[in-house]
Amino acid sequence: MSDPKKKQLRTIDNPFVALGPSGVAIRDRLKHLTPEDDKVLRLVGEHLGRLASLDLKARCADGLEHNSDTWAARKQGLTAASSSRWAGSITKATHDQWALSRRCQLAHIQNLEAGVRTLMHRLSLPIGDKGTKRAPGGYRSKGEWFHKSRRLAILTRHLDTARAEREAGVVHVVRGGRRLLGNRHNLAAAQLTEAEWRQRWEAERWFLAADGESGKRFGNETIRITPEGEVSIKLPSPLAHLANARHGRYVLAAKVQFQHRGAEWRDRIEHNRAVAYRIHLDVQRNRWYLTASWTRPTVKTIPQATARAGGMAGVDTNADHFAAYQLDVHGNPIGDPKRFHYDLSGTANHRDAQVRHAISQLLHWTNR
Repeated sequence: MSDPKKKQLRTIDNPFVALGPSGVAIRDRLKHLTPEDDKVLRLVGEHLGRLASLDLKARCADGLEHNSDTWAARKQGLTAASSSRWAGSITKATHDQWALSRRCQLAHIQNLEAGVRTLMHRLSLPIGDKGTKRAPGGYRSKGEWFHKSRRLAILTRHLDTARAEREAGVVHVVRGGRRLLGNRHNLAAAQLTEAEWRQRWEAERWFLAADGESGKRFGNETIRITPEGEVSIKLPSPLAHLANARHGRYVLAAKVQFQHRGAEWRDRIEHNRAVAYRIHLDVQRNRWYLTASWTRPTVKTIPQATARAGGMAGVDTNADHFAAYQLDVHGNPIGDPKRFHYDLSGTANHRDAQVRHAISQLLHWTNR
Protein backbone atom coordinates (compact mmCIF):
# COMPACT_ATOMS: atom_id res chain seq x y z
CA MET A 1 0.00 0.00 0.00
CA SER A 2 1.57 3.28 -1.13
CA ASP A 3 1.98 6.23 1.20
CA PRO A 4 -0.50 9.08 0.69
CA LYS A 5 0.88 12.09 -1.06
CA LYS A 6 2.06 14.79 1.29
CA LYS A 7 0.51 18.22 0.94
CA GLN A 8 2.90 20.68 -0.64
CA LEU A 9 3.31 23.69 1.63
CA ARG A 10 3.83 27.18 0.29
CA THR A 11 7.45 28.28 0.34
CA ILE A 12 8.09 31.10 2.82
CA ASP A 13 10.75 33.63 1.86
CA ASN A 14 13.45 34.62 4.28
CA PRO A 15 12.60 37.62 6.52
CA PHE A 16 14.17 40.96 5.70
CA VAL A 17 14.23 44.52 7.02
CA ALA A 18 11.94 46.75 4.94
CA LEU A 19 12.99 50.18 3.74
CA GLY A 20 11.68 53.20 5.60
CA PRO A 21 9.15 55.63 4.12
CA SER A 22 10.40 57.54 1.08
CA GLY A 23 7.91 60.40 1.35
CA VAL A 24 6.18 62.53 3.98
CA ALA A 25 2.88 64.43 3.78
CA ILE A 26 1.41 66.60 6.54
CA ARG A 27 -1.73 68.74 6.55
CA ASP A 28 -3.10 71.75 8.38
CA ARG A 29 -6.28 73.77 8.13
CA LEU A 30 -6.25 77.33 6.82
CA LYS A 31 -8.23 79.07 9.55
CA HIS A 32 -9.51 82.64 9.81
CA LEU A 33 -9.52 83.30 6.07
CA THR A 34 -11.14 86.57 5.04
CA PRO A 35 -13.83 86.71 2.33
CA GLU A 36 -11.21 88.24 0.03
CA ASP A 37 -8.85 85.30 0.72
CA ASP A 38 -11.60 82.83 -0.14
CA LYS A 39 -12.39 84.73 -3.34
CA VAL A 40 -8.75 84.79 -4.47
CA LEU A 41 -8.23 81.08 -3.76
CA ARG A 42 -11.33 80.19 -5.75
CA LEU A 43 -10.33 82.38 -8.69
CA VAL A 44 -6.78 81.03 -8.79
CA GLY A 45 -7.93 77.43 -8.44
CA GLU A 46 -10.53 77.83 -11.17
CA HIS A 47 -8.14 79.56 -13.56
CA LEU A 48 -5.32 77.03 -13.09
CA GLY A 49 -7.79 74.13 -13.12
CA ARG A 50 -9.00 75.20 -16.55
CA LEU A 51 -5.40 75.31 -17.77
CA ALA A 52 -4.72 71.88 -16.27
CA SER A 53 -7.76 70.42 -18.06
CA LEU A 54 -6.61 71.83 -21.39
CA ASP A 55 -3.08 70.54 -20.83
CA LEU A 56 -4.33 67.05 -19.96
CA LYS A 57 -6.46 67.06 -23.10
CA ALA A 58 -3.42 68.01 -25.18
CA ARG A 59 -1.27 65.34 -23.53
CA CYS A 60 -3.87 62.64 -24.16
CA ALA A 61 -4.14 63.76 -27.79
CA ASP A 62 -0.36 63.37 -28.21
CA GLY A 63 -0.52 59.78 -26.97
CA LEU A 64 2.63 57.83 -27.73
CA GLU A 65 3.88 60.63 -30.00
CA HIS A 66 4.75 62.76 -26.98
CA ASN A 67 8.30 64.11 -26.90
CA SER A 68 10.34 66.95 -25.45
CA ASP A 69 9.26 69.34 -28.22
CA THR A 70 5.52 68.85 -27.61
CA TRP A 71 6.12 69.18 -23.88
CA ALA A 72 8.02 72.45 -24.38
CA ALA A 73 5.26 73.81 -26.62
CA ARG A 74 2.60 72.97 -24.03
CA LYS A 75 4.60 74.55 -21.23
CA GLN A 76 5.25 77.68 -23.28
CA GLY A 77 1.53 78.11 -23.91
CA LEU A 78 0.72 77.66 -20.22
CA THR A 79 3.42 80.12 -19.15
CA ALA A 80 1.75 82.93 -21.05
CA ALA A 81 -1.50 82.34 -19.14
CA SER A 82 0.05 81.77 -15.69
CA SER A 83 3.81 81.71 -14.95
CA SER A 84 6.75 79.45 -15.71
CA ARG A 85 6.56 77.75 -12.30
CA TRP A 86 2.80 77.22 -12.43
CA ALA A 87 3.25 75.83 -15.95
CA GLY A 88 5.90 73.42 -14.70
CA SER A 89 3.64 72.18 -11.90
CA ILE A 90 0.71 71.70 -14.27
CA THR A 91 2.68 69.79 -16.89
CA LYS A 92 4.30 67.56 -14.26
CA ALA A 93 0.89 66.75 -12.76
CA THR A 94 -0.38 65.99 -16.26
CA HIS A 95 2.49 63.63 -17.00
CA ASP A 96 2.01 61.84 -13.67
CA GLN A 97 -1.71 61.45 -14.29
CA TRP A 98 -1.19 60.10 -17.80
CA ALA A 99 1.47 57.65 -16.61
CA LEU A 100 -0.80 56.47 -13.79
CA SER A 101 -3.61 55.87 -16.29
CA ARG A 102 -1.25 53.80 -18.44
CA ARG A 103 -0.30 51.65 -15.45
CA CYS A 104 -3.95 51.17 -14.51
CA GLN A 105 -4.71 50.29 -18.13
CA LEU A 106 -2.05 47.58 -18.11
CA ALA A 107 -3.38 46.18 -14.83
CA HIS A 108 -6.90 46.15 -16.32
CA ILE A 109 -5.66 44.21 -19.36
CA GLN A 110 -3.90 41.67 -17.15
CA ASN A 111 -7.10 41.17 -15.10
CA LEU A 112 -9.10 40.65 -18.29
CA GLU A 113 -6.55 38.15 -19.57
CA ALA A 114 -6.73 36.19 -16.32
CA GLY A 115 -10.53 36.15 -16.48
CA VAL A 116 -10.55 34.99 -20.09
CA ARG A 117 -8.07 32.20 -19.35
CA THR A 118 -10.16 30.93 -16.43
CA LEU A 119 -13.41 30.99 -18.40
CA MET A 120 -11.86 29.24 -21.42
CA HIS A 121 -10.41 26.53 -19.17
CA ARG A 122 -13.67 25.83 -17.35
CA LEU A 123 -15.74 25.94 -20.55
CA SER A 124 -13.41 23.36 -22.13
CA LEU A 125 -14.14 20.84 -19.37
CA PRO A 126 -17.17 18.51 -19.27
CA ILE A 127 -20.14 19.79 -17.30
CA GLY A 128 -19.92 18.70 -13.69
CA ASP A 129 -16.23 17.84 -13.91
CA LYS A 130 -14.57 18.18 -10.52
CA GLY A 131 -11.58 20.42 -10.19
CA THR A 132 -8.39 20.04 -8.22
CA LYS A 133 -6.59 22.15 -5.65
CA ARG A 134 -4.59 23.77 -8.43
CA ALA A 135 -7.27 24.25 -11.11
CA PRO A 136 -11.06 24.76 -11.09
CA GLY A 137 -13.38 22.20 -12.62
CA GLY A 138 -16.21 22.46 -15.14
CA TYR A 139 -19.49 24.28 -14.62
CA ARG A 140 -22.31 22.63 -12.73
CA SER A 141 -25.10 22.87 -15.33
CA LYS A 142 -25.81 23.67 -18.95
CA GLY A 143 -27.45 26.94 -17.93
CA GLU A 144 -24.36 28.11 -16.07
CA TRP A 145 -22.17 26.98 -18.98
CA PHE A 146 -24.29 29.06 -21.38
CA HIS A 147 -24.16 32.22 -19.24
CA LYS A 148 -20.41 31.88 -18.78
CA SER A 149 -19.92 31.48 -22.53
CA ARG A 150 -21.73 34.81 -23.01
CA ARG A 151 -19.53 36.29 -20.30
CA LEU A 152 -16.44 35.05 -22.17
CA ALA A 153 -17.58 36.81 -25.33
CA ILE A 154 -18.06 40.09 -23.43
CA LEU A 155 -14.67 39.90 -21.72
CA THR A 156 -12.95 39.01 -24.99
CA ARG A 157 -14.46 42.06 -26.64
CA HIS A 158 -13.37 44.28 -23.74
CA LEU A 159 -9.88 42.78 -23.90
CA ASP A 160 -9.54 43.43 -27.63
CA THR A 161 -10.68 47.03 -27.12
CA ALA A 162 -8.28 47.61 -24.23
CA ARG A 163 -5.34 46.16 -26.15
CA ALA A 164 -6.09 48.31 -29.18
CA GLU A 165 -6.32 51.44 -27.02
CA ARG A 166 -3.00 50.64 -25.32
CA GLU A 167 -1.24 50.12 -28.64
CA ALA A 168 -2.65 53.47 -29.85
CA GLY A 169 -1.71 55.27 -26.62
CA VAL A 170 -5.33 56.05 -25.71
CA VAL A 171 -6.15 56.50 -22.01
CA HIS A 172 -9.36 57.49 -20.24
CA VAL A 173 -8.90 60.12 -17.53
CA VAL A 174 -11.54 62.11 -15.63
CA ARG A 175 -10.36 65.28 -13.92
CA GLY A 176 -12.50 65.41 -10.81
CA GLY A 177 -12.85 61.67 -10.38
CA ARG A 178 -14.87 59.04 -12.22
CA ARG A 179 -16.92 58.24 -9.12
CA LEU A 180 -18.04 61.85 -8.76
CA LEU A 181 -18.84 61.93 -12.45
CA GLY A 182 -21.01 58.86 -12.01
CA ASN A 183 -22.83 60.52 -9.12
CA ARG A 184 -24.11 63.16 -11.56
CA HIS A 185 -26.35 60.52 -13.13
CA ASN A 186 -27.46 59.14 -9.75
CA LEU A 187 -27.98 62.21 -7.58
CA ALA A 188 -30.74 60.57 -5.53
CA ALA A 189 -28.57 57.56 -4.65
CA ALA A 190 -25.66 59.87 -3.80
CA GLN A 191 -27.98 62.03 -1.67
CA LEU A 192 -26.89 65.18 -3.51
CA THR A 193 -28.68 68.01 -5.22
CA GLU A 194 -27.44 69.25 -8.56
CA ALA A 195 -26.05 72.41 -6.95
CA GLU A 196 -24.19 70.42 -4.27
CA TRP A 197 -22.77 68.09 -6.88
CA ARG A 198 -21.67 71.05 -9.01
CA GLN A 199 -19.80 72.59 -6.08
CA ARG A 200 -17.91 69.37 -5.41
CA TRP A 201 -17.19 68.82 -9.10
CA GLU A 202 -15.75 72.28 -9.60
CA ALA A 203 -13.67 72.12 -6.41
CA GLU A 204 -12.16 68.75 -7.39
CA ARG A 205 -11.14 70.18 -10.78
CA TRP A 206 -9.36 73.20 -9.34
CA PHE A 207 -5.57 73.24 -9.38
CA LEU A 208 -3.63 74.75 -6.47
CA ALA A 209 -0.47 72.67 -6.21
CA ALA A 210 3.17 73.70 -6.56
CA ASP A 211 6.28 71.54 -6.64
CA GLY A 212 9.19 72.40 -4.38
CA GLU A 213 12.55 73.77 -5.52
CA SER A 214 15.73 73.18 -3.55
CA GLY A 215 17.84 76.28 -3.17
CA LYS A 216 14.89 78.65 -3.46
CA ARG A 217 13.60 80.69 -0.56
CA PHE A 218 11.84 78.38 1.92
CA GLY A 219 11.91 75.59 -0.67
CA ASN A 220 9.05 76.86 -2.85
CA GLU A 221 8.69 80.07 -4.83
CA THR A 222 5.11 79.54 -6.00
CA ILE A 223 3.38 78.74 -2.70
CA ARG A 224 5.69 80.06 0.00
CA ILE A 225 5.31 79.45 3.73
CA THR A 226 7.60 81.12 6.22
CA PRO A 227 8.74 79.45 9.47
CA GLU A 228 6.20 81.68 11.26
CA GLY A 229 3.38 80.15 9.17
CA GLU A 230 2.67 83.00 6.75
CA VAL A 231 1.27 81.70 3.45
CA SER A 232 1.74 83.62 0.22
CA ILE A 233 0.86 82.63 -3.35
CA LYS A 234 2.38 83.79 -6.61
CA LEU A 235 -0.65 84.85 -8.63
CA PRO A 236 -1.01 83.89 -12.31
CA SER A 237 -0.44 86.84 -14.63
CA PRO A 238 -4.17 87.37 -15.48
CA LEU A 239 -4.93 87.69 -11.74
CA ALA A 240 -1.91 89.79 -10.77
CA HIS A 241 -4.17 92.79 -10.08
CA LEU A 242 -5.47 90.96 -6.96
CA ALA A 243 -2.01 90.99 -5.31
CA ASN A 244 -1.68 92.53 -1.85
CA ALA A 245 2.12 92.16 -1.64
CA ARG A 246 5.14 92.85 -3.78
CA HIS A 247 6.05 90.94 -6.96
CA GLY A 248 2.49 89.85 -7.71
CA ARG A 249 2.02 87.81 -4.53
CA TYR A 250 -1.05 87.39 -2.36
CA VAL A 251 -0.59 86.84 1.38
CA LEU A 252 -3.35 84.95 3.19
CA ALA A 253 -4.61 86.01 6.60
CA ALA A 254 -4.37 82.41 7.84
CA LYS A 255 -1.32 81.07 9.63
CA VAL A 256 -0.36 77.40 9.44
CA GLN A 257 1.13 75.42 12.30
CA PHE A 258 1.89 71.83 11.44
CA GLN A 259 1.46 69.84 14.63
CA HIS A 260 2.64 66.59 13.07
CA ARG A 261 6.28 66.61 11.93
CA GLY A 262 6.32 70.38 12.26
CA ALA A 263 9.94 70.41 13.43
CA GLU A 264 11.05 68.37 10.43
CA TRP A 265 9.14 70.65 8.05
CA ARG A 266 10.58 73.79 9.66
CA ASP A 267 14.11 72.40 9.42
CA ARG A 268 13.65 71.82 5.68
CA ILE A 269 12.35 75.27 4.82
CA GLU A 270 14.94 77.04 6.98
CA HIS A 271 17.61 75.30 4.90
CA ASN A 272 15.75 76.06 1.63
CA ARG A 273 15.09 72.43 0.78
CA ALA A 274 12.25 71.51 -1.56
CA VAL A 275 8.74 71.21 -0.13
CA ALA A 276 5.64 70.75 -2.32
CA TYR A 277 2.34 72.30 -1.29
CA ARG A 278 -1.28 71.68 -2.23
CA ILE A 279 -4.29 73.80 -1.22
CA HIS A 280 -7.74 72.27 -1.51
CA LEU A 281 -11.30 72.95 -0.36
CA ASP A 282 -13.46 70.48 1.56
CA VAL A 283 -16.85 71.47 0.16
CA GLN A 284 -18.86 69.50 2.72
CA ARG A 285 -17.22 71.29 5.66
CA ASN A 286 -16.48 74.51 3.75
CA ARG A 287 -12.89 74.41 5.00
CA TRP A 288 -9.61 75.08 3.23
CA TYR A 289 -6.64 72.80 3.89
CA LEU A 290 -2.95 72.97 3.01
CA THR A 291 -0.85 69.83 2.54
CA ALA A 292 2.96 69.89 2.59
CA SER A 293 4.96 66.97 1.19
CA TRP A 294 8.58 66.12 0.53
CA THR A 295 10.76 63.13 -0.26
CA ARG A 296 13.28 61.50 2.00
CA PRO A 297 16.63 60.11 0.85
CA THR A 298 16.85 56.35 0.74
CA VAL A 299 18.53 55.14 3.92
CA LYS A 300 20.34 51.84 4.02
CA THR A 301 18.54 49.43 6.32
CA ILE A 302 20.20 47.98 9.40
CA PRO A 303 21.15 44.28 9.47
CA GLN A 304 18.44 41.92 10.62
CA ALA A 305 20.50 40.75 13.60
CA THR A 306 20.78 44.36 14.80
CA ALA A 307 17.03 44.88 14.42
CA ARG A 308 16.34 41.77 16.46
CA ALA A 309 18.77 42.61 19.26
CA GLY A 310 16.33 44.70 21.31
CA GLY A 311 13.28 42.57 20.65
CA MET A 312 10.52 43.03 18.09
CA ALA A 313 6.78 43.47 17.75
CA GLY A 314 4.65 41.18 15.63
CA VAL A 315 1.33 42.55 14.31
CA ASP A 316 -1.64 40.62 12.94
CA THR A 317 -4.28 42.61 11.02
CA ASN A 318 -7.91 41.63 11.61
CA ALA A 319 -11.31 42.86 10.53
CA ASP A 320 -11.73 45.25 13.45
CA HIS A 321 -8.40 45.40 15.30
CA PHE A 322 -4.63 44.98 15.24
CA ALA A 323 -3.30 42.18 17.47
CA ALA A 324 0.29 42.92 18.53
CA TYR A 325 2.72 40.65 20.35
CA GLN A 326 6.05 41.51 21.86
CA LEU A 327 8.61 39.07 20.44
CA ASP A 328 11.98 37.98 21.67
CA VAL A 329 15.13 37.83 19.53
CA HIS A 330 14.03 34.43 18.17
CA GLY A 331 10.55 35.63 17.18
CA ASN A 332 8.67 33.92 20.02
CA PRO A 333 5.76 35.84 21.63
CA ILE A 334 6.16 37.19 25.16
CA GLY A 335 3.04 37.57 27.30
CA ASP A 336 -0.47 38.31 26.06
CA PRO A 337 -1.31 40.22 22.86
CA LYS A 338 -2.24 43.88 22.86
CA ARG A 339 -5.27 44.78 20.75
CA PHE A 340 -5.87 48.12 19.04
CA HIS A 341 -9.44 48.39 17.79
CA TYR A 342 -10.79 50.42 14.87
CA ASP A 343 -14.20 50.86 13.25
CA LEU A 344 -14.38 50.42 9.45
CA SER A 345 -17.99 51.57 9.10
CA GLY A 346 -19.04 55.00 7.88
CA THR A 347 -17.37 57.24 5.34
CA ALA A 348 -13.91 56.75 3.81
CA ASN A 349 -12.53 59.68 5.80
CA HIS A 350 -13.83 58.10 9.03
CA ARG A 351 -12.29 54.73 8.18
CA ASP A 352 -8.94 56.31 7.31
CA ALA A 353 -8.93 58.25 10.57
CA GLN A 354 -9.72 55.09 12.55
CA VAL A 355 -6.87 53.13 10.94
CA ARG A 356 -4.41 56.02 11.37
CA HIS A 357 -5.35 56.31 15.06
CA ALA A 358 -4.89 52.57 15.60
CA ILE A 359 -1.50 52.65 13.86
CA SER A 360 -0.42 55.60 16.01
CA GLN A 361 -1.41 53.72 19.16
CA LEU A 362 0.50 50.69 17.90
CA LEU A 363 3.65 52.76 17.27
CA HIS A 364 3.47 54.37 20.71
CA TRP A 365 3.04 50.95 22.34
CA THR A 366 6.01 49.59 20.36
CA ASN A 367 8.23 52.45 21.50
CA ARG A 368 7.27 51.86 25.13
